[in-house]
Amino acid sequence: MKLSSSSLFLLFSIFFFACANPLLEVNKEMRGQIIGVHDEVMPKIGELKYHEKKALAQADSLFAQDSTASSEIEAFRSLAGQLNQAHEGMFVWMRQYSLDEEGKTPEELKIYLDEQLVKVNQVNVDIKAALEQADTQLKD
Repeated sequence: MKLSSSSLFLLFSIFFFACANPLLEVNKEMRGQIIGVHDEVMPKIGELKYHEKKALAQADSLFAQDSTASSEIEAFRSLAGQLNQAHEGMFVWMRQYSLDEEGKTPEELKIYLDEQLVKVNQVNVDIKAALEQADTQLKD
């Protein structure tokens, strides 16, 4: 049986792709997870700033009414700081996150993506915790 050059090429291609580095698919899935976490909390960014302004306004209002209520005033200011820090955390992470894979081996990319998944998950936790605290502490 003769194998034509196109059949040989097809067999070689199938063999090559079957033996390709399995990390390529893992890395692709990890990028999807990272972007998924980002996309889950990014829409909440506006809420962070809204609640931050509200917390500062309540602190200022309370100070104007009763400047001796320092623990309550500080609690509102602390909440505003937590909300601001969660907001900034997202943008700090986004600025340092790179889609550039050039020059990295699949193994190096996997290490990078592992680190990024940890970081973006922390951003997610910080944003959700700050918003939960705002819901508890801020009353209309």
